[in-house]
Amino acid sequence: MVFSSLIFLCGFFPLSLLAYSFCKTQKAQNTVLLIFSLIFYAWGEPKYVLLLMFMALTSWLCALGVERARSVTGKRIWVATAAVIDISLIGFFKYSGLICSLFGPVPEFVSRIALPIGISFYTFQLLTYVVDVYRREAPAQHSYWNVLLYAALFHQCIAGPIVRYQTVNHDLFSDEPRQCRWDKGVSRFCGGLAKKVLLANPLGALADSIILADSAISDASLFAANAEALGSLSVLGAWLGIAAYALHIYLDFSAYSDMAIGMGKMLGLHYLENFNYPYISRTVTEFWRRWHMSLGTFFRDYIYIPMGGNRCGFLRSVFNTFVVWALTGLWHGASWNFLLWGLWFFVFLMLERLLLKRPLEKIPVLSNLYLLLVVTLGWVIFRFTDLNLGMTLIRSLFGANGNALTSFASTIQLKSNMYLLAVAVIASTPLAKVLGRVLERFCHRHGNLGVYWDVFFYSILPVCLLLLSVACLVGDSYNPFIYFQF
Repeated sequence: MVFSSLIFLCGFFPLSLLAYSFCKTQKAQNTVLLIFSLIFYAWGEPKYVLLLMFMALTSWLCALGVERARSVTGKRIWVATAAVIDISLIGFFKYSGLICSLFGPVPEFVSRIALPIGISFYTFQLLTYVVDVYRREAPAQHSYWNVLLYAALFHQCIAGPIVRYQTVNHDLFSDEPRQCRWDKGVSRFCGGLAKKVLLANPLGALADSIILADSAISDASLFAANAEALGSLSVLGAWLGIAAYALHIYLDFSAYSDMAIGMGKMLGLHYLENFNYPYISRTVTEFWRRWHMSLGTFFRDYIYIPMGGNRCGFLRSVFNTFVVWALTGLWHGASWNFLLWGLWFFVFLMLERLLLKRPLEKIPVLSNLYLLLVVTLGWVIFRFTDLNLGMTLIRSLFGANGNALTSFASTIQLKSNMYLLAVAVIASTPLAKVLGRVLERFCHRHGNLGVYWDVFFYSILPVCLLLLSVACLVGDSYNPFIYFQF
């Protein structure tokens, strides 16, 4: 079940809100949230609910062990125990095939191991819980069900953002009444839904039609046909396909985060922002401060800084950065292209640190073009698990396959999707947000106009976006979510 599915929009979510509204106490509210969260997770993979519950159990016990241990060594043993259990489980389910490939053909039973949905997200959340207790940044939970609720919350369990325990501890478990913001929550949710359905889905379909769908890429028997298709693309067609994919992956993932944040606001839960218009960045360093921010801050605070960060000499800081970006790549998938994708950004981060920082600061427009080129080529590496296919597409981007600059088919595709691409580009910048704030300030300075603006922005517009999105979902079978595979 995904947030943009009709069964979620017309059944599951309204029922969860209805049940929640009848609860008068925090304990009852949390019980309803937990029940619906487990149902939501079990909808896709019932047997892996037990895995989620077991990992929550071990983290709960280890955090209690940390709290009760009298020595620093004892506390560290409990943290290490939690880390070993969680990392071993995610390693078994996610990386068994990759590890086996180092020693020869992957055994059939290993290749049949299914990846539990959301394991990369809730594993990191449970680790932050134990570490936060160790650092005394949050108290240990004495109720197992509360830890399970934190890990299983359906708003963000499947695809983030990665929510730290200290961030939601007060909202979920304090005795204070929750400050629900239905107006902002509904507006944010419907805006994210429209971004997903009206923009991300059509862009994903466009990218699949030009640079191959994931199912075709992963089929080794189609390699020759795939290589021919990518190699024969015109330069315009290749750039159109990868541009559509770049816009798709941002709008798709940020839309999911918008919907999660919106649902949280409706219930008085405050999830941190996960995206901040990364494509307007001027450097790779800035890009990763704006892209998937919850993942970046996790690696910074729980891996990079504990390893010494940049406080322990140049060579050691380079090594620390290398480790972080290798892990960032592997977190996204158990395939060598993801590792290469992470190290691709490591190389440019080092180049910026040593050589490119000052030149890029002097020429803003050029620096943004540089960033877009680096990120776009990175998305080619990210998309193609077969590196040979990825290199074929990169050669097509620069006409190195002997391919034409343009073709009739690519020209027609560009003209047919021009308005979609234009709106998607605008949605990837803060232009609409800034314009909305200007209009809001103007209306609130002129008496009753402020009331009309609030009615329009928090009532009429969300309802229109919701109805339009639902109408588009009816009969439309293309509704993937790219980050489910991670």
